[in-house]
Parts: sequence; structure tokens; C-alpha cells
Amino acid sequence: MASIFSRIASGEIPSYKVAEDADHFAFLDINPVAPGHVLVIPKREVDYIFDLSDDEYVALQRFAKHVAEALKEAMPCVKVGTMVLGLEVPHAHIHLVPMQTEQDLNFFRGKLTLPEEQMTDIAARIATAFASRNA
Repeated sequence: MASIFSRIASGEIPSYKVAEDADHFAFLDINPVAPGHVLVIPKREVDYIFDLSDDEYVALQRFAKHVAEALKEAMPCVKVGTMVLGLEVPHAHIHLVPMQTEQDLNFFRGKLTLPEEQMTDIAARIATAFASRNA
């Protein structure tokens, strides 16, 4: 059975999509550590990020960089933090988190639950920034 992230990328499960290309998909984390927390995945399902081929790994990081640039534009912050954890879902993914302080990357504190209209607004702002930067 496909991972939940594969099902999200295929559209089987709805998401707050912010960016996509032929090989990658980026969407808002539904339980973010900070507003604007994005997950970036390869569409090819692989459990461990370092099991990607070198070319796939570089392409995923390049895509994540472009998403991070759009994220910083849409959600003004000091920096966009990046984290690879990946034990909870068997599908390689990169967390992108807009940071005001390093505490914004603390995955052990309580997660946020944002209203749907706020999630929709954030996703639209990031998607617009991504599209304008990558046109």
C-alpha cells in the first residue's frame, strides 16, 4: 500500500499544495511547528532520503530550495530552517519551517492546529510566490 505522502501527491488525499513539478510535491504540514511549515517529498516513494540516487537527492534539495525561497517571500521570517526526521512516515521528506528563532525548529514542543482558512491562505501565498519565481 502506498504511503500517506504518495496518496497526498497523487491527489487521493487532499492537501494544502504549495508547489509541484514532475518529480516532487510540496504541501503544508497539517500539524505545523510554525505557521507555513512545509513538507517536500519526492513523488517516487522511498523510505530513507539517503536511498535516493545522487541525482534524485540533488534534484529534491534543489526543489526544496526553490520552495524555501517562495516560503520566505510568503511568510516573512529570519530564515527558513530545514530538517530531515522521517521516522513517522515511511516516505523521504524535508521539513521547511519559517523561523524567527531557533525554537521554531523544536519538534518536541506542541504542534499547532491552524484554522482551515488560515491554512488555505498560507498555501495560496506560498504557491503564488513559487509560481512567480519559477515561471
